[in-house]
Amino acid sequence: MGASSDPYMAYRGGKIYRGGDKLQDPYSVRYDGIDRILTGRPLSDDGENDSSSDSSSPKKLRRRTLASDVLPLPLWLTNIVFLLTFIFSCCYLLQQWREQLYSSEKLHELLWRDLVAVCLGMGSFIYLINFFGVGYVQSAIEQSMISEEDVKEREEEEEEEEEGEEEEEEEEDPKKLLFRQGRTGPRRHYVPPPPEPRYNPVPSPSPPATTTSATSTPAPTAPKSCGVKLDSSSSLQDVPLQDLPDDDIAHAVARGAIPMHSLEAQLGNTLRAAAVRRRAVEIKTGRSLSGLPLENYDYDAIRGACCEMVIGHVAVPVGVAGPLRLDGADVFVPMATTEGCLIASTNRGCKALCAAGGARSVVLRDGMTRAPAVQLPSALRAAELKAFAESPENWDMLADAFNSSSRFARLQSISVAVAGRTAFVRVESSTGDAMGMNMVSKGTRNVLGALLGAFPDLRVVSMSGNYCADKKATAVNWIHGRGKSVVCEATIPGHVVRSVLKTSVEALVELNTTKNLVGSAMAGAVGGSNAHAANMVAAVFLATGQDPAQVVESSQCLTLLEPANGGADLHASVTMPCIEVGTVGEEPS
Repeated sequence: MGASSDPYMAYRGGKIYRGGDKLQDPYSVRYDGIDRILTGRPLSDDGENDSSSDSSSPKKLRRRTLASDVLPLPLWLTNIVFLLTFIFSCCYLLQQWREQLYSSEKLHELLWRDLVAVCLGMGSFIYLINFFGVGYVQSAIEQSMISEEDVKEREEEEEEEEEGEEEEEEEEDPKKLLFRQGRTGPRRHYVPPPPEPRYNPVPSPSPPATTTSATSTPAPTAPKSCGVKLDSSSSLQDVPLQDLPDDDIAHAVARGAIPMHSLEAQLGNTLRAAAVRRRAVEIKTGRSLSGLPLENYDYDAIRGACCEMVIGHVAVPVGVAGPLRLDGADVFVPMATTEGCLIASTNRGCKALCAAGGARSVVLRDGMTRAPAVQLPSALRAAELKAFAESPENWDMLADAFNSSSRFARLQSISVAVAGRTAFVRVESSTGDAMGMNMVSKGTRNVLGALLGAFPDLRVVSMSGNYCADKKATAVNWIHGRGKSVVCEATIPGHVVRSVLKTSVEALVELNTTKNLVGSAMAGAVGGSNAHAANMVAAVFLATGQDPAQVVESSQCLTLLEPANGGADLHASVTMPCIEVGTVGEEPS
């Protein structure tokens, strides 16, 4: 080509040549190929302009045009600019939306700077997505501008280069040549066998005409070594997980190649997922779980609702005590327990109450609580928050914010406890027939948003500050109540005490005073002035689907036994200020 100023050059094996001299990499040099396409200047078959073609010059391939040639900045710098723009836009929008959520503002109300951030984010996102398609665009341009003769010439040169490299390798290592020749004579090309996979899945099926049964070709056993993860080239990635044997999947789970929590989604069968996970646990621990029941359970019903990482189920026997005459109605009490004689003793108490004409009950209070912990710059600001939240003037505003979160939840009271510059805002609400933890949590979040409007320097530390108090035996629940606050009473005739309970009125009164009152006081119990209320509460909770962890506060009980009618009869009463139960379930928030 000599000193020709033509911008097109020979393309050989991914490199650019001009007159036999190798130049720099094609991606670092700009040419006017795109300009020739856009302006419509003709190209000859060999990739040069017809007006400047030289008959004496060798045949050349034009350097392929890159889609990135039209960018005003280098490609790497352009990518960085758009990536940073996308990240900063997303961070800004997330921060703005977080503030709007706390302040109870509508998310679709955007300021001009929010619109700018949305436009920048969408534009940079579109660029980044399209950037991954540059290779496809590039291949289309190359196919449309390179003639068939150029492609054939390139392939021939590549084959010549590969043959030259093979000859050089054979000269350096004559053992390879002998190995390639073998017993059948020399071969022109040698294709090495594929590497042995680290994990052998189920053998691929044969054509339909010669299909064999699964029993004739047993699946290979996966290695049981732990701590080795499958790499990206493993054949496990090329086979659907549903087609693998359960034991092979379990070994892969035990090694960490398959996440244990994703088996239901990948297998599409909850029972099979539980069996595979169970087998993986056996492999990891070296212990059998054959004593844990697996079959005869509806795992679809609990998926995503109340249990994860399932490996089986536990059968708890359920008994019934009763009938119990309560408020004029005879009811049976279901109890799930493994403690012997618990239901029998409860049933004997029900018999005594029925013989006495039944028990009477009343709900003193019904309200679920949530108490987030918030922090302010100073103790004085925390005191101002307490005065603001408890002021009757602000009640309507806070009540409207809370009640807007649910059709059933209604705000009952707000009290604030201050500890230094930290405040615990205890919100109490009625929740209908539901236990109401999720319901009151949603409403409390709206209350915090309203408080943030008046106290911008308020910082939420935790949505639950343990001043609620949930799943703990606390004095605040014992005094103020949580959930249902209930009291029940009954007067049992003396002859029923002697015939059914096998004791006397005087002995029961003395026992209750010494054990339940004095003994519990000596132990420093909070709400523990009873014999064993937690036993019966836990059994009823398990049988009726309540939260077993809330037995802690729900079993806080004060049992009083007093003589009545001049000591002839026994007056019994139980006071339980925080029974947390519900007859309507809630979706987890």
